[in-house]
Amino acid sequence: QVQLVESGGGLAQAGGSLKLSCVASGSTFSNLAMGWFRQAPGKEREFVAATGWSGRFTYYSDSVKGRFTISRDNSKNTVYLQMNSLKPEDTAVYICAGQNGDSGRYRGDDDYRYWGQGTQVTVSS
Repeated sequence: QVQLVESGGGLAQAGGSLKLSCVASGSTFSNLAMGWFRQAPGKEREFVAATGWSGRFTYYSDSVKGRFTISRDNSKNTVYLQMNSLKPEDTAVYICAGQNGDSGRYRGDDDYRYWGQGTQVTVSS
């Protein structure tokens, strides 16, 4: 069973930056495609970013494209989300997700089998 543990959340001012990390255990990390989702209070969980097993290909939602960067270090079993130019509307719980292999589908909840508990990100105006 794959376990995912996020860290790096916290409070930031608008225009600031945060970097989230997600460490995976229980499986060969390089076999997993990884994604980040977020859920704000009263809203549905939404796709933020994803990367395939190699990290060469990345995918973003329109709302974060150009501001957020997803990357991975397979030697550390870790996927990152660098968040720049933060906005108050980025406030949410950020959740790491993993899928076995690489289905080529990254934007839906059903595309992922493994989920972390999430880390809170709060952006003040």
